[in-house]
Amino acid sequence: MQPSHYLTRTLPSALEPLATLALDLRWSWNHAMDELWRTVDPDLWEATANPLVILETISNRRLEELAADATFIEALETQVNAREAHLQEQTWFSQHPDVASLGGVAYFSMEFGLSEALPIYSGGLGILAGDHLKTSCDLGVPVTGIGLLYQQGYFRQALDNRGDQIEFFPYNDPTALPISPVMAEDGGWLRVSIDLPGRKLSLRVWQVQVGRVALYLLDSNDPLNSPGDRGITSELYGGGHEMRLRQEIALGIGGWRLLEMLHIPCEVCHLNEGHAAFAVLERARHFMHAHDISFQQALLATRGGNLFTTHTPVAAGFDQFSPRLMNEYFSTYAAQLGISLRELLALGRPETTAADTSFNMAHLALRGSTAVNGVSQLHGQVSRRIFQPLFPRWPQHEVPVGHITNGIHVPSWDSAAADALWTDACGKARWLGDLSTLEQDFRQLSDESLWRFRSNGRQRLVNIVRSHARAQYSARGVEQSRIEACARLLDPNTLTLGFARRFAEYKRPNLLLHDPDRLIRLLTHPDHPVQLVIAGKAHPQDMEGKRLVRAWADFQERPEVRGRVIFLEDYDMHLAAHLVQGVDLWVNTPRRPWEASGTSGMKVLVNGGLNCSELDGWWAEAYTPDAGWAVGDGREHDADPAWDAHEAQTLYQLLETEIVPEYYERDVHGIPTKWVARMRESLALLTPQYSTNRMLREYAETYYLPLAKRFRARSENNAALSADLMTWRARLSRHWASLHTGELDFEPHADGGGCAVSVPVYLDDLEPDDVRVELYADATGEGNPPLRIELERKEALTGAVHGYRYLAELKTDRPLTDFTLRVIPYHPQALVPLEAHPILWVTHG
Repeated sequence: MQPSHYLTRTLPSALEPLATLALDLRWSWNHAMDELWRTVDPDLWEATANPLVILETISNRRLEELAADATFIEALETQVNAREAHLQEQTWFSQHPDVASLGGVAYFSMEFGLSEALPIYSGGLGILAGDHLKTSCDLGVPVTGIGLLYQQGYFRQALDNRGDQIEFFPYNDPTALPISPVMAEDGGWLRVSIDLPGRKLSLRVWQVQVGRVALYLLDSNDPLNSPGDRGITSELYGGGHEMRLRQEIALGIGGWRLLEMLHIPCEVCHLNEGHAAFAVLERARHFMHAHDISFQQALLATRGGNLFTTHTPVAAGFDQFSPRLMNEYFSTYAAQLGISLRELLALGRPETTAADTSFNMAHLALRGSTAVNGVSQLHGQVSRRIFQPLFPRWPQHEVPVGHITNGIHVPSWDSAAADALWTDACGKARWLGDLSTLEQDFRQLSDESLWRFRSNGRQRLVNIVRSHARAQYSARGVEQSRIEACARLLDPNTLTLGFARRFAEYKRPNLLLHDPDRLIRLLTHPDHPVQLVIAGKAHPQDMEGKRLVRAWADFQERPEVRGRVIFLEDYDMHLAAHLVQGVDLWVNTPRRPWEASGTSGMKVLVNGGLNCSELDGWWAEAYTPDAGWAVGDGREHDADPAWDAHEAQTLYQLLETEIVPEYYERDVHGIPTKWVARMRESLALLTPQYSTNRMLREYAETYYLPLAKRFRARSENNAALSADLMTWRARLSRHWASLHTGELDFEPHADGGGCAVSVPVYLDDLEPDDVRVELYADATGEGNPPLRIELERKEALTGAVHGYRYLAELKTDRPLTDFTLRVIPYHPQALVPLEAHPILWVTHG
């Protein structure tokens, strides 16, 4: 089953390779390819940044001119050869000592932000997913993406003449997208079928080529479906709860069925958020039928290879569905799994719950995986707090959620000038493997080269902003004088702040507007002026977000700041790239800890921009005073208006007393040496650390390789280990309530060097190896970390059935009152408490 090139016209034979290049999204992070497409049609390239649109719409005459242009044909051959060399060369993973230990990774995501030419993303989650695939291509990690093809994607934004946001939903014409239909072996279009209540859903399959990596997109806009079902993939995050449920069925169940149909071996299933959690059910269903075992045993086997990455900072953010909807859509499916609907619903609910409790997709994802991670160090802590109710009586720090901090695909977000600067300092292969020498190599660059680079980036941004503003004002039909004034918008020598993100209340996009008069004084200072570029969308149903957009639209019209502040409409990847490549300072003001990671500020690093951000998400761990500025005290204050006001004042003061003066303090050569020193630190220290190169290598070594090994261990010999785990869990369920202990005894040693600890434990009918007996002491405010001291099983207790004495030597400076005895489940191949979480705490006088 191979994709078919989807080009509606015939190219001259000499230009046929252009179709292959256009359909491989590797062009989206290849600056040399930019020049090739700009040569084909500079206006179309600037307007669309979409090679396929260029090929579909340029004239035959222009094609003939290019085919006869020896210089162009030579440039084309160079790019074709470069692509071939890229596909054949060794990669970081192909040279990894455990390369043979990973059969493949299926990466499921509701959205993918690969390029503005493929608008099937809304924000950070999708951009991260796109960067993940691009880096998999760079490093050679065998990842296959699974997503949905939206007919409308996310909305396009404009402002009316009053400054109110209006939304447009243009159709994503497949002939204008860099995608190809996947054909079945019989020559027809490959389709995936799913049973929905009373009918079948047909999903057509498309492929996106991302260098070495393939992304498959499922599309319900098939004439075989009813009008309602054709709309399942009409709009990203559109419709009500039932439409969202249908989308997630298509993604999770349809996505795993597609992998089986294509015979793509994926030992690891990576869920990028809980939207795709139904994939764990479908994976287990296929496994149970292939091995003729129960669903419970199949889930134990397949969850060994499942990873759940959560991006959600508040429990209310997880998708939840009512029991009525779940009954309507999953009664038949539960029967196919050989379980009751009640058992299926239990996978997505707290254990002690009412019958009307909603089904939580994050709970299903967690219970169907053996690894769970947040997307920053702080978000890992927040996620452990969110999921603690699923692990009653376990200490929060032992809730089984780790973290891998997000990064950005640097080649996608650096400017051509940044690419050249980094190439000169660190070589062309700098983002393709080891990063250990980058910091040292980059520090060698001079102040002059860094400041020239930064100033040129700002100049390019000013030109882009003027052009973009002219287009958006022209579209509104404003007076000609206003359009002409765009030619004077911003100053290429003025400190330029950037602020762009989704306009949601918790992100506090209007914190800078807390005191408008103070902001005006800052912007219009006669000697040290500041200018501000703003962009971002509010969700169509978010009235408060739209009000925040309107406030900036109103502010930019104030006569005092005209020409110094601009709100750029229709924030997308193309505009984002221009912003992060040109601003001097990126401002970020979320309410801690509601920014799980955030990656916008990471994108300015490679381009020489600095960050001034709340100590939230990635900045909470990245911040160092030598490389940027921080807002906040590192604590949580919830939605407290008084604290918001305090942080607004802090931000103004930082700008007035530190940031702006440092920018304008110049040496005899006109270079702000302190600012450039901070730039160098940010560029050298933070850029490598917050790249997806580092991130993906962490995923591969921390999760992908161990998960693949675990899946194989649980699958071999007809899932014998999974059967053993199922038997162990059944014993725990039957006998845990009868487990108890006798008196805990502390006997001090005569020399005062600690004490001997002894306790009798009665296991009922549990096997001695089913449990672990420990002394546990919590962390304290004095910096003492949590302690776990295992007691050793000794002789059987006389006259007792499955009763044993447990002993340990306790040598610690901490008082004995810090310690509590506990009994926890144990199996050498189980993840505790993720797969078994009963716990017995024993208090003693």
